[in-house]
Amino acid sequence: MKTTVGAHAVQRRWRLDVWDLLIRLVLIAASLACTLPFVHVAAKSLSDDAYVIANKVYLWPAGFNLEAYEKIFADASIMRSLYVSVIVTVLFTVLGMIATICAAYPLSRKQLEGRSALTFIFVFTLYFGGGIIPDYMLVNSLGMLDTVWSLVLPGLFSAFYMLILRSSISGSIPVSLEESARIDGAGHFRILFSVVLPLCKPILATLSLFLAVNRWNAYQDALFYIKQNTDLRPLQLKLYYLVIQASETFQLEATNVSLSNPEVLKASVVVFATLPIICVYPFIQKYFVQGTLLGAVKE
Repeated sequence: MKTTVGAHAVQRRWRLDVWDLLIRLVLIAASLACTLPFVHVAAKSLSDDAYVIANKVYLWPAGFNLEAYEKIFADASIMRSLYVSVIVTVLFTVLGMIATICAAYPLSRKQLEGRSALTFIFVFTLYFGGGIIPDYMLVNSLGMLDTVWSLVLPGLFSAFYMLILRSSISGSIPVSLEESARIDGAGHFRILFSVVLPLCKPILATLSLFLAVNRWNAYQDALFYIKQNTDLRPLQLKLYYLVIQASETFQLEATNVSLSNPEVLKASVVVFATLPIICVYPFIQKYFVQGTLLGAVKE
């Protein structure tokens, strides 16, 4: 009998080990699929033109060369685009979180009359949208074309993020805490800033990261709204114009140096545009992991 039980235990453990191995292999494959393209681009950006033209660069630089990065830092238009992207991303993230908090906190309170109807109105916008042409007409009628606000205000508020924050506040903030604060004479704003927000740091950091990444990587709205004032082109739009450059010779706007192969410059700008958001992630990684696990089943 003991032998049979032991055999079943070994068989079950073997099955678990097989599934564990398969899960690890899938995760490793997914990680490599996300990481290797960026490593390849970084290797091209640090390689000599001749090796890139000959397609001899894979995951390690060939003929180490920093000439492309020197040209990036020497080009005033790219540095100006970086400055615009930083300003727009910071404004978008800060104002977006303020709008999200101001909508999520009242809707999470049961004493708010008509909160179900208001929530339905927000959810309705997730299923139906006006489209690109009405958005452009609205931005034009408001006089925001060729301004920073055309990159900040149209996509500032996300009903999806608001619902996530609303559910987090409702599920993680006990009603007793609010009642205790009210007994001590605290109002809504004092409860929000002293009780709710400190307990919601993980989800706030997560949503802030999502907003920042979405704004940093966006270029389509700038392509539509920024036409005449080229000084307001963000870095991603600048990268877009570099990528679609069809000629074999590419000349920077602020320099008189031409490259025989624009692929090295494109790869360098991709790395240059990606590094800032990568550098921000380690500082909020702890809160990001906690925020993504909110709502998980705990034993």
